Amino acid sequence: MLAQEVLVRRRAEILNALCSSGSAEHLERVADMLLAQGELGWEDYQNVLVPGRTLYSNARQLLDLLYTKGTDSCELFFRAVEQVLPEVQGAVFYSSENPSGSDGRVKPQGTSTEALLTRRPSLISKLQGCIDGVLGALVESGHFSSTDCDGVQLPIHTPSQQARRLLDHVRSKGESAASVVLQYIQQEQECVLTPEQRRPTLTKEFVKYQKKLSSSVSAQSRFLSTYGGTSHMPLDDIYTDVQLELPNSSADINKSMGFEDIVGPVGTLNEDADTVLVSGEAGSGKSIWLQRLHLHWTRGAAVQDFLLLFPFSCRRLNSEHRDLSVQELLFQHCCWPDREQEEIFQFILDHPHLVLLTFDGLDELKQSFSDEHRICCPNQRAPVHVLLFNLIQGSLMKGVRKIVTSRPEAVGPALKKHLSKEVHLKGFSPSGIDCFVRKHHSDPNEAAKVLESLHADTALLGLCHSPVLCWIVSQCHKELLGCGEGSPQTVTDVYLVILQHFFQHHNTLKSGIGVSWLQQNLETVLHLGKLAFEGISNSNYIFSVTDLETCGVTESDICIGFLIQSKDMSLAHSICYEFLHITMQCFFAAMSVILSSNAGRPAILKLFEPQETKKSLNNACFRGCLSSSNTQQISEEHPTTGEKTNLQITATFVSGLLSQRYQKLWLHCSSSVLVEKKAKQVARYLSKGMQQHFRSIPQPVQGEKKSMHAMPEFVWLIKCIYEMQESRIAKDAMSKLEVGHLKLTYCNIGPVECTALAYVLQHLKSPVGLQLDNNSVGDVGVEQLLPCMHICNSLYLRNNNITDEGIRKLIDKVIHLDSFQKIALFNNRLTDACTQHFSYLLKTRQNFLSLRLGNNNITAEGAKQLAEGLKCNNSLQYLGLWGNRIGDEGAEALAKALQNSKSIVWLSLVGNGVGSTGACALSNIIRNSPSLEDLWLTENCITRTGVESLIQALKHNDRVKSVWLKNNDLSSAEVEEMQQMESRLVF
Repeated sequence: MLAQEVLVRRRAEILNALCSSGSAEHLERVADMLLAQGELGWEDYQNVLVPGRTLYSNARQLLDLLYTKGTDSCELFFRAVEQVLPEVQGAVFYSSENPSGSDGRVKPQGTSTEALLTRRPSLISKLQGCIDGVLGALVESGHFSSTDCDGVQLPIHTPSQQARRLLDHVRSKGESAASVVLQYIQQEQECVLTPEQRRPTLTKEFVKYQKKLSSSVSAQSRFLSTYGGTSHMPLDDIYTDVQLELPNSSADINKSMGFEDIVGPVGTLNEDADTVLVSGEAGSGKSIWLQRLHLHWTRGAAVQDFLLLFPFSCRRLNSEHRDLSVQELLFQHCCWPDREQEEIFQFILDHPHLVLLTFDGLDELKQSFSDEHRICCPNQRAPVHVLLFNLIQGSLMKGVRKIVTSRPEAVGPALKKHLSKEVHLKGFSPSGIDCFVRKHHSDPNEAAKVLESLHADTALLGLCHSPVLCWIVSQCHKELLGCGEGSPQTVTDVYLVILQHFFQHHNTLKSGIGVSWLQQNLETVLHLGKLAFEGISNSNYIFSVTDLETCGVTESDICIGFLIQSKDMSLAHSICYEFLHITMQCFFAAMSVILSSNAGRPAILKLFEPQETKKSLNNACFRGCLSSSNTQQISEEHPTTGEKTNLQITATFVSGLLSQRYQKLWLHCSSSVLVEKKAKQVARYLSKGMQQHFRSIPQPVQGEKKSMHAMPEFVWLIKCIYEMQESRIAKDAMSKLEVGHLKLTYCNIGPVECTALAYVLQHLKSPVGLQLDNNSVGDVGVEQLLPCMHICNSLYLRNNNITDEGIRKLIDKVIHLDSFQKIALFNNRLTDACTQHFSYLLKTRQNFLSLRLGNNNITAEGAKQLAEGLKCNNSLQYLGLWGNRIGDEGAEALAKALQNSKSIVWLSLVGNGVGSTGACALSNIIRNSPSLEDLWLTENCITRTGVESLIQALKHNDRVKSVWLKNNDLSSAEVEEMQQMESRLVF
């Protein structure tokens, strides 16, 4: 087949390949190559790349022009596409007999001006790194003015576009200016060095320091401390990859994010910033992920663009009370140079792009982020938190790359504006859970049994998406799994089991069953609980020997394994301890609240109403739980965001421990009257907190349903109620919630939260629309939500990493629920396999109203499956399939199924590669359907023929309000003509 014919037949695919990224770069590079080969003249080039015209329109102009030029021009075009888009492979569009691409048509270079044309593609590539230098040379030679320079360096243009504008300006200036550019590039090429050669010369002392730093970082990163505190597990033996996602990104990006992507340009929102935030919930694996990054750097396996890496723990920086300079911070807290400290620090100042700083646990810093106190001098001393904040925002050490980990609640707008990008760490994927369990159990048979039990217990499986909980479940699998009705359901259940497991493993004498294990170890629990509670109350997570002695913690208590020695080179002269994990500290703090006779109403008030902390601190009863110095310090400060989060985790454990199920556990350990009093107090606070949320619901707009947009604190209250396992509280709370729509977007909802939501929301009096967009629900979370589906009339799960398997389980449930009428699943991981389930739903349910599956991976085959269901359905009003790949074939199948529909009101096939064949088929829906109002066909490949068919159909239907056709295969003249013919067409 001739290239000219291929250009016509595969026009839609070619346009999609050139334009689907949304960037003009591919089209511009193809045009550059054709211009260099003489296939396009200068006027042709300018007529194709018209500023302000849409990308698709420019691409269509190029294809039209090449078609008129003949087969040879079309062949050259396909070769150019193959070079510019190797992943698309132009040869797939057209394979010629001259694959080398040598056609002898490139003119020999005569003048410098001609060289700018014939060498244009390579010159654009070379210019991008030295535009400032070339402009300087042109100004110095008198060819360019400052106005010319400003015209080239407009900030709206990409570096490659700036290079093109530069060449175009130079061409208009004549031969002399062109010579200046070519000479400058030649001189630059002669000086080009390899990446290794471009690096500065390293002195002997610097190399020694680099090796010492690498050795120190390796020593900190190589092992994970395991329970018992005496043995160590190599990180390599247990580390399992976690899910890293860019906000609102596609699944393809989520899969491929590695260490290089984190520090690289992928997902960058602010190119002027140097700080990357990795955010995730407590226990999601942030610290271990960062430890893995450190270890890979020391081995030369990752982020090797950085010669120096300085790791910091914000938890440990809390212990630094001196004012420090940046030099002192780096060298005293990470690695001290044996010699030439000033020389090494000067290297850091001179080459900031070769240095990486990591700060783990920003949420654990005692001070909340502030950008009020600015420092720009690296030698100026200041409190450590001030140095940290200035490093993050770039006032200090601009150009040094920083990676910061934090829980999301601690990251406010003041910090986010200084971020290069944010990456969400969302714990283990389902395959990650399997991988971790297999690594944890050396016996494959034992690992298989654990996994089999886990997959049979969805509540525990949901918990295991959190790496720290997955570790606990793996550690205590014999106690946690295969327990029948007694299988743990809540996070509190799991932590109590790990507590019992540790004590029984440590004690040589076996304790009795039930309560006796706690009685036998009550003193240890009280000592560790007091230490934990004081730490949580004071944002203290590193404890000195003196701190331990003050709380009565003994060497025997330490040996149980809940406390481990803190790993910090800066504290080498003293021994310090920390809890195995921050959640473990919160759990012991909760145990202290339950068991301590001094921890009454003020302590619980602090946990459940932290905004009233200052009032409660005046109460002597609460001060009895803390030392005088701690009380004074807390009284003078409001809780930071990080402290509030830890207080909430502690409060969640307190709720769980006060469940009626554990009444027997406290016998002989605490006053039953006091425990019951605390339980009633917590129940009152939970009810009060829920009603405060309900009172904040605004009145609905007339004609609309009342809607509640819940905040993360609402989810926390729900979790507390679930941990308490008090259905009475849940019923009471939900009896007072009267809304038609419950919105819980961006609330960090995973499988654990889904379990709690289902437990509470199932008691709603009437069905609601449940919106959970932009969370981490996943397939397991979908399964956990099933118990509350009977109160859902609509479910919105956009961007939740849901697959076909999750949909299968969901449809199996809602197929029998007449109240369930709408579902939206934009931007998940759905394929054609899910459409058979939706097809069954459409066939079965004649009151189903809305199905939105945009931005997934559905092809023509999936559209055909849906069509089978649509043929039997008389109720569907809204069908959204934007951003899939159904093409003409899929559009034809849907059109045939819907052409006589009396219910369809809105249909979206935006961005589906639909051409005129599909448009002609869809025109039958317009012609025949008495209900259709809006048809969306934006971002497709429809030509004049298809639009004319739509216009003819519109003449037979006055009910249709609009047909959207922006960015299709139409010229500007055609668009203007069509608009005059039919005003309901929107271009």
